[in-house]
Amino acid sequence: MRWALVKVCLAVTAMVVVAFAVPLGLVVQEMASDRAFSNAERQAATIGPTLSITTDPVQLRKAVESTQMGAARRMAVHVPKIGDSPPVSIGEGRAGERAVAETRRMGRATTASVSGSGSALLQPTALGSGDIAVVEIFVPESEVSNGVATAWLVLAGVGLALIVGSVGVADRLGARLVRPAERLADAAHQLGEGRLGARVPEDGPKELRSAAVAFNAMADQVVELLANERELAADLSHRLRTPLTVLRLNTASLGDGPAAEQTRAAVEQLEREVDTIIRTAREQRPATGLVGAGAGCDASEVIRDRMAFWSALAEDEGREVRLAGVDRTVRIPVARPELAAALDAMLGNVFRHTPEGTPFAVDVHDAGDAVIVLVSDAGPGIADPDAALRRGNDGGRDGSTGLGLDIVRRVAESTGGDVRLGRSVLGGTEVRVWIGLDGRSLGGPGAGRAGRGRRGNRRNRGRASQA
Repeated sequence: MRWALVKVCLAVTAMVVVAFAVPLGLVVQEMASDRAFSNAERQAATIGPTLSITTDPVQLRKAVESTQMGAARRMAVHVPKIGDSPPVSIGEGRAGERAVAETRRMGRATTASVSGSGSALLQPTALGSGDIAVVEIFVPESEVSNGVATAWLVLAGVGLALIVGSVGVADRLGARLVRPAERLADAAHQLGEGRLGARVPEDGPKELRSAAVAFNAMADQVVELLANERELAADLSHRLRTPLTVLRLNTASLGDGPAAEQTRAAVEQLEREVDTIIRTAREQRPATGLVGAGAGCDASEVIRDRMAFWSALAEDEGREVRLAGVDRTVRIPVARPELAAALDAMLGNVFRHTPEGTPFAVDVHDAGDAVIVLVSDAGPGIADPDAALRRGNDGGRDGSTGLGLDIVRRVAESTGGDVRLGRSVLGGTEVRVWIGLDGRSLGGPGAGRAGRGRRGNRRNRGRASQA
């Protein structure tokens, strides 16, 4: 916008300068020519009285040499044949005989070009005998164009100064208009990146001031809404402490055995998750996001740990479990609790939405620029995977809150990755999670979706699917 305004001002000023300077320069040039020929006419008139008295060549020569133009060898007098006297030409004539004869015939002043040097003014003068003599005044080109070059230079300088001045004024005006818009855009980017303290100075043109006021009001409302959401999350999580305490006390009476230990471990993990939610809400920071350089976890180790937890339930329900790709270290930029929550959400869906005895598998693939986690089952599958990702469940189903795949989605998108649902090789549902490494763009089938980044998909976070 700033440069567009400068270009418009530059074009308009240039057109104005050309429209006025060129005609003015031509007028100056014409005035210089008129001045030179008017002076030549005055000089030609000085010899008129002498011609009216005598046509004697000696007297005429003396009269011509006594004038300014005659002394400068720029005057000539052409006297026609009078009676028995032959025609006489006094001085250095530069116009041809034809031009002289034409002037004498026409009876008015004419000009004739002198090759390579200028022009000649031919002024007819009546003699006492009734004949017409022609006085020739040579006008050099330098006199015709005297001051014209200087005038053109002055006009060019004035035009250039006007153009430079208009560009400077347009640039300052453009900066005054653009700077508030840039601040507004920068504040919008900061707010989009999670810096909730971003605000815009309410200055500049009236329209931009109104936009700044609206942006600041929106930012204040966002902060207020997030604060209310954090308080609600902390309050709801705190309310879970009482039933968790009851569960923990009840697990103490279960005695020993693998099932009792697993139940106690699950209650302890649930207490830790509740504590994490409360701390996150009170610290006013998002629960998920990119971790610092060198942080993260070993995806293989986390998957083995969570599968050890779910394997007891799988054994009770007669489900065959297959693990692949977890025999080597696979580092990902996701915190361990976040990956564990995502895995629990996906595995919980398998147990919740497939019949007992349905086999499932968990695979890990290192794609170089991403890590792919696949959770597949041999269940009935999902009729419309796109709809499952597009629409979340609002809690209408018993045991479902619609947050399961939303947790998985947020974990993937926090690394620039993505989540897709499809048909697995086992015949049921496949949840494919792309986890980007070091913020690099993904190069697999999900690259098109993942390339939108965290902000591009943030609007979809409220949409969940299963569980």
